Amino acid sequence: MAETSQPPDKPLSAILRELSADPDRSMSVAELVEAFGPRAFGAILLIFAVACALPLPPGSSTVLGAPLVLLAPQVALGARAPWAPRSVRERRISTTHLRQVANRIIPTLERIEKVSRPRLRFLFGQVGDRLIGVVCTLLALVLILPIPLGNVLPAASVGFLSLALVTRDGVLALIGYVLAVASVGVLTLAAGIVIRTAQHLLAILSVAT
Repeated sequence: MAETSQPPDKPLSAILRELSADPDRSMSVAELVEAFGPRAFGAILLIFAVACALPLPPGSSTVLGAPLVLLAPQVALGARAPWAPRSVRERRISTTHLRQVANRIIPTLERIEKVSRPRLRFLFGQVGDRLIGVVCTLLALVLILPIPLGNVLPAASVGFLSLALVTRDGVLALIGYVLAVASVGVLTLAAGIVIRTAQHLLAILSVAT
């Protein structure tokens, strides 16, 4: 997948509106990446992060988190444009599904775009972008796990970090990092509760036998 010539000053929300406007249209993953041009990494990560946060049937985040597991490590490795196997590039996406994500994200995205601007630039560059990729990769691995309600904070963190890649806004990156830390805290707490509950049940069973 190569970078293309999408005007860099066109708001991401406007591109999403255009892509989801025709209800009878479908597009390949390669066409979707091409539409976002040099901002494809951040845009695609954002779309799938929001999709993972939607109230979908159990197991949906496992499927939707898979592209994040594929793309986020590429950011961590410093790739200039997204790569995917041919079978993934040619996969068709219904604009009906894209619209579901777009309708959820566009109002908030437009508000953020009004106040967002490039700032705290030291958080980006070769090191900063790769750090965002590493954090998104770790969170993507969490998102593909079947953890009930365990996808909201990690998905929100990936969403802010990916949007920071698009806008080069360090404030958004900091919010993403804070949410990542919160995700680790919540998941650690949940794991501790599960372990203690299991130990308690095993103790009861051992006494009963």
